[in-house]
Amino acid sequence: MVKKIIHDPIFLAQKSDPATEKDAHIITDLIDTLKANEKDCVGMAANMIGEKKSIIAINVGMGQLVMINPQIVSKSKPFMTTEGCLSLAGEPKETRRYFEIEVEYLDRDFKSQKQKYTGWSAQIIQHEIDHCNGILI
Repeated sequence: MVKKIIHDPIFLAQKSDPATEKDAHIITDLIDTLKANEKDCVGMAANMIGEKKSIIAINVGMGQLVMINPQIVSKSKPFMTTEGCLSLAGEPKETRRYFEIEVEYLDRDFKSQKQKYTGWSAQIIQHEIDHCNGILI
């Protein structure tokens, strides 16, 4: 189900709780809402739809990559970039990101994964993990 986007910075600044298999229904709502906003958004965290759970989804080609309880375990080559956010009004903000990251997470089937990401994908994942940690740009 497509959910309303949350714009309340007080809610968004709260750290998300770890997700469990009982939270699997959030994945469907998150993907539906991301698809409905794909013109303006390439990634989304569950707190952006009112769910304080550590789940993110990003558009990758013809589908969406879902990460449950994502944790960055390594990073390299920091750079400065500008980013906007569907949940927060205003001009894009400059922020520090890493060109390459390695992330441990659970996939949609709650199976453990560990992958490296670079460039644009790494930047989107970092932005959404920041959402899960209550970090606003």
